[in-house]
Amino acid sequence: MLPDMPIIKKYDVIIVGGGMSGVCAAIACARHGAKTALIQNRPVLGGNASSEIRMHICGADQHGQRPDARETGILEEILLDNRIRNPQNSFSILDTILWEKARFQDGLELYLNTHMTGAVMEGSRINKITALQLTTEKLFELEAKIFLDATGDGTLAVMAGAEYMSGREGKNVFAEKYAPDESDRVTMGNTLLFKAVDAGKPVPFIKPYWAGTYNEEDLTYRNHDEITSGYWWIELGGDRLDVIGDGEIIRDELLKAVYGVWDHIKNSGRHNADNYCLDWVGFLPGKRESRRITGDYILKEQDLLAGRIFDDAVAYGGWPMDMHVAGGLGVRLEPTLFIHMDEVYTIPYRSLYSRNVENLMLGGRAISASHMAFGSTRVMATCAVIGQAGGTAAAMATEKGILPREILTHIKELQQRLLKDDCHIPGVKNEDAGDMAKRARISCSSSIPGGECENAVNGISRKIKDDTNCWISEAVDGEWLAVKFGKTVSVSQVHLKFDSNLSKELMISLSRSTLSEQIPGIPPQLVKDYSIEFYKDGKLVYTRQITGNYMRFTKHDFSFVECSSVKVRVSSTHGDPHARIFEIRVYGDE
Repeated sequence: MLPDMPIIKKYDVIIVGGGMSGVCAAIACARHGAKTALIQNRPVLGGNASSEIRMHICGADQHGQRPDARETGILEEILLDNRIRNPQNSFSILDTILWEKARFQDGLELYLNTHMTGAVMEGSRINKITALQLTTEKLFELEAKIFLDATGDGTLAVMAGAEYMSGREGKNVFAEKYAPDESDRVTMGNTLLFKAVDAGKPVPFIKPYWAGTYNEEDLTYRNHDEITSGYWWIELGGDRLDVIGDGEIIRDELLKAVYGVWDHIKNSGRHNADNYCLDWVGFLPGKRESRRITGDYILKEQDLLAGRIFDDAVAYGGWPMDMHVAGGLGVRLEPTLFIHMDEVYTIPYRSLYSRNVENLMLGGRAISASHMAFGSTRVMATCAVIGQAGGTAAAMATEKGILPREILTHIKELQQRLLKDDCHIPGVKNEDAGDMAKRARISCSSSIPGGECENAVNGISRKIKDDTNCWISEAVDGEWLAVKFGKTVSVSQVHLKFDSNLSKELMISLSRSTLSEQIPGIPPQLVKDYSIEFYKDGKLVYTRQITGNYMRFTKHDFSFVECSSVKVRVSSTHGDPHARIFEIRVYGDE
């Protein structure tokens, strides 16, 4: 029997949904001082990237095809952690890394297996949500000043009465060139993935009586040469079946399809699969599209194609508008249309909060976007940086005692906070007045042409086209970068952003072909061992030694060291013959 009285808890910010966007939002929010709760109705975090679904985390770099475009910030931190702790490429281990990040983050309380059951409103604001934790049978009433919907389906938003969009808008709605002629209720469908392994000997496969039947003609346009993992195109729902309301039926139909496709691979005699057997089949479909919540601005196809830089930009995307065919596996047509953009585009803050629910922010794939724009924004790496932006803004709003919309009057401050945390916003540079390095004189032991030391304080912390924006030394061992203040200052923090090769993917994947395009291990360009040295009037007064670094962004706190210069001395990298530093920031009192 369930308890009669719920447990009442109060927070500054509550994030509902523990996919990559929700995780990044919650961590960012807590790190910026807000008392935060993360509510997830599954036993693991990661959403489509979790061991329950096992989709790789795509983003603006387009599988490494767009140079220097990989997302940074909290997502980069997670993926680099995963690289060093999960070389075996296990999604279950990634589950643990995500759990650790959330569970042991100061200021963040994690609720797993906790299903939101309702939203209680006060006028146009959410006062609290109700939830049931399935593993403990505990009832909760969770109050907050601000809520962030990262459920993917916009579930909290709908419970709160937020305006939303669903289906495909016709050309006449937003004047989008590639939109369908007429509006309809069609969405992209759901997918179940699988993994197969080589058993080293012939393994029979007996097709279940309930499985589908497929031949090569049925699978026209659907590449299935790689038989160890599959396949995003095993996709159903969104046309005659609703991806939410008919979710259980779709799951059953997807299971029939997976086993039917595997029967073709195993027993058609065409795919050299005698020694392969199924090792894992998903039971939780990965969703692509359902609802999109209406914000103050609806991101559109034109914005993406133009590579638009918004004044209130807080994140960016670059994955093509990836428009899956209506009906998925049920039709013999190309399964997707890729509409490529020449440049990355930015995502405005006005698309990250509800137009009519005052204290509701949006993360992940439910942000305010047209169906066409959504075809790009929906991928997980883009959702992750959107989440970090939203979580940072939510914390900032509670700190200032304002509503999400009112952050627009503080948008430059939000942008600078995001840059400081190693997020990239195209068109926005470091203008942090507190960064003493920007007013200092920069010198170095050596540099290669284009890799001058002044790059480390130019405000841009990644390569952009031909501009390296990075100090690159001639060698490694003992090379140094120095910040000279011309007076005595008191230093409390030094921030460093290294080179982790943003042109190559780091993500975990089921796909052997995707993994084969990656460089194993920690990116060789990353600085591994270094020291931070403090000098006063030419005399060394303090040194901190760092060994075994594998992060792109490192932040070092000090008890106010009195000095006139700071020097970062690099001892080794993870294999690259040059020391590389994109940015040095120094904070304290002048």
